[in-house]
Amino acid sequence: MSELWTRRQVLALSGSALLAAVLPPLSAKPQPAASGKTKASANHLLAAADTDDAALYRQAFVLDCNTLASIGGLLYEKDLAKLLGQIQDSGISALKSTLGGDRGTFEYTVTDIAAAQALIEQHPEVFIKVIRHDDLERAKREHKVAVIFSFEAATMLEDKIERIELFRQLGVLIMQLSYNHKSPFGCGCLDGDTDGVTELGRKAIATMNAQGVALDLSHANTRTTADGIAISTKPPIFTHAGCRSVFAHPRNKEDREMKALADKGGVMGIYMMPFLTVDTRQPMLDDFMQHMIHALNVCGEDHVGIGTDSAFFEVSDSDLKDMAKEEEDRKKAGVGAPGENRPPYIPDLNTPRKLERVASALLKRGYSERATEKVLGLNFDRVFKEIWTA
Repeated sequence: MSELWTRRQVLALSGSALLAAVLPPLSAKPQPAASGKTKASANHLLAAADTDDAALYRQAFVLDCNTLASIGGLLYEKDLAKLLGQIQDSGISALKSTLGGDRGTFEYTVTDIAAAQALIEQHPEVFIKVIRHDDLERAKREHKVAVIFSFEAATMLEDKIERIELFRQLGVLIMQLSYNHKSPFGCGCLDGDTDGVTELGRKAIATMNAQGVALDLSHANTRTTADGIAISTKPPIFTHAGCRSVFAHPRNKEDREMKALADKGGVMGIYMMPFLTVDTRQPMLDDFMQHMIHALNVCGEDHVGIGTDSAFFEVSDSDLKDMAKEEEDRKKAGVGAPGENRPPYIPDLNTPRKLERVASALLKRGYSERATEKVLGLNFDRVFKEIWTA
């Protein structure tokens, strides 16, 4: 699978080597995306077998708030045109891509941003880089995919607050205080719940608020989550998480945290990670929907979205082997969470159009078309409009 291959290959390179690999293609002739004929044929087939669910999904603004990490790595794929076609046909209007990995250095992260920028510049027929909120609406209008640059880790910031502004100038619009372990700004979910936001973390949040950078608390522990929600003057977000009341796991959020987030105007994206269930089986759509429905009950329909944090493209047997290798590498590096003994995908959502199936599941469970559209993307669209202003 492309994002997994990319991470292993890219992490093996030094920053200078990767920059040398990324920058030359900027002047190269762009590779074509899927042909117009293929796209038209797909649309024709959809129209021929149209349903109310399919029509709603086709018209909706659809935002996956965590997928295709290090998206610039697609440039290295031999079947790039096919992959771009699948992205276009997925029905996604916008996506958030994590750059810099879970422990990237400053140099590595700048390189990863350069790769993402190169991909977007070479394929303007497919992608739009999100600089301001209007770019989300423009992508939907122009039938393109808006790409939101983001961080999950804080290692690229080290303890330098000024780097928040620097990376904001490079287009990074969402940042976290920590990954799974402690950082100079706050505590990750795997280091217990004793420590919260540090004094430097308070300054970081103030800087994010001032710069129009969204504060993402997905990987924060309970206390850091509560502190972050209370300190931020703009709505904070969980781009990808689950509900601890449905399944107790350190990456899942307590009801009180979810309610506090909603009360502050934030949005919680439900993920498709193994942490939805016990570690003896692979999560399925029904498991995902249990977390989704619980979040809707706790937060309300205006404060829930989707951040899959899972494979975008269809997972093959070969991909499963790659995933197992990456999980082992994460375990050795000490960054893996409990339950990472299963691949990050849901078997009955094993398609680039997985969010269409989520939309159908919501409708079948009695949610209105309007509520479904909010979950698919309008809630994150609304909150980003509030946050991305300096």
